[in-house]
Amino acid sequence: MRVLHVAAEIYPLVKTGGLADVVAALPPALAAEGADVRLLLPGLPAVLDAVQSPRTVLDVGAAFGAMRVRLLKGRMPGTQLPVYLVDAPYLYRRGGSPYQAPDGSEWADNLQRFALLGWVGAHLAAGDADPDWTPDVVHAHDWHAAMTCAYMAEHRPTAAASVYTIHNLAFQGLFAHDDWALLGLRSAFMSPAGLEFHGQLSFMKAGLKFADAITTVSPSYAREIATPEFGCGLEGVIQGRRGDVWGILNGIDPQVWNPAADAAIATRYDADQAAGKRACRRALQAEMGLAADDKALLVTVVSRLTSQKGLDLVLAALPALVAEGVQFAVQGTGDPAFEAAFRMAVDAHPGRVAVHIGYDEASAHRLIAGADAIAVPSRFEPCGLTQMYGLRYGTLPIVRRVGGLADTVADGVTGFVFDEATPTALAATVRRAAALHKDAAAWWRMAGTGMAQDLSWAGPARQYLDLYQRAMAARAAAPRVVLG
Repeated sequence: MRVLHVAAEIYPLVKTGGLADVVAALPPALAAEGADVRLLLPGLPAVLDAVQSPRTVLDVGAAFGAMRVRLLKGRMPGTQLPVYLVDAPYLYRRGGSPYQAPDGSEWADNLQRFALLGWVGAHLAAGDADPDWTPDVVHAHDWHAAMTCAYMAEHRPTAAASVYTIHNLAFQGLFAHDDWALLGLRSAFMSPAGLEFHGQLSFMKAGLKFADAITTVSPSYAREIATPEFGCGLEGVIQGRRGDVWGILNGIDPQVWNPAADAAIATRYDADQAAGKRACRRALQAEMGLAADDKALLVTVVSRLTSQKGLDLVLAALPALVAEGVQFAVQGTGDPAFEAAFRMAVDAHPGRVAVHIGYDEASAHRLIAGADAIAVPSRFEPCGLTQMYGLRYGTLPIVRRVGGLADTVADGVTGFVFDEATPTALAATVRRAAALHKDAAAWWRMAGTGMAQDLSWAGPARQYLDLYQRAMAARAAAPRVVLG
């Protein structure tokens, strides 16, 4: 089976969140199961610099506002997977993040930048971009790649099936409706049956409407997004595709996240080496300027600092918990108000609260290895990876019962779970954890249970292959008619 993944970022080259980790880990896992897998990425500077032996496959010429567009083919460093790059210097060769300028504002031409990515993906699907390779399945990730599904629908017939994965429904790729002419699609695609969404264009809706199969990154989130509480205004569209929506839980890379072989942490350890975990704890306290308190429950937060992630709950619960002896070590960046509030918490609680504003991968490993528990009190969470990193490192998750958090953490077995998105509920759960922490043997038994979980991509990869087969069979048996 030939599978093309279309995405905007990939770890470790370009990363703004868990999407990059998934795109880095799922394709090799599929390849290990025998699939012929390739990637399609935008030609961002970090990607162009790292891809090995790139060569031109197709000279597109001018497209989507860029005077020069080429399709390159090379190999990913490390995995050696084949990768296509959309080399459009005017659109992609710039600083900042894939989506935002250095000042934090959205790139004004994001519509063209990510429409081009989808347009090239559709041409690869049709077999007229690389005559030597045509995919059976095109797997598009999040709104940045969603237009692949619309362009495949516009340019039917194509034998390739399309699969679209929602990594976070809250980020939808919304643009001015008047810019629809820049997309080069028939006007029918701009109707409510197409991309139109409350007077705007929604790239996310392109994936939801036109993909042959839709997945999201946990079974619970697949159910939640069909409700008004979690559907972000798209619950009606999702309900209309209910039979085509699947929840497949993300995995993590057991080579990258492995305390027995992690060069970033102070002491390597496994489930039989509690002493190594304690050494990491003391090293973290020293590194972060926390008091060397062996009795305190040390809770870490490694997260975007946003209300979605429940960081306001942490801030509200923190003073009382610190007064009871809990320590907090936080790393993240996000809402300036949250960043300022956590800095103030450090000033108010020296030696008990430590904060690093920013993101550093090696530091994240040390925080997760050194903490006793990791808090993920999200208001909604499609999958969540940090709680799985915590399980892998014997760092017990404290999570809210939503999305993938509910699917990966069992209360009282591998971690601690609460229901209400309130500071009181979070604080009560942290207190439950602190009480168990006083019994070192019981705590380590629970940590060992978490460390024994199979969190690898092998199982999810097999589920995706089964879904690809379903999508291909459905396409062959009864291709969907889209917009007449």
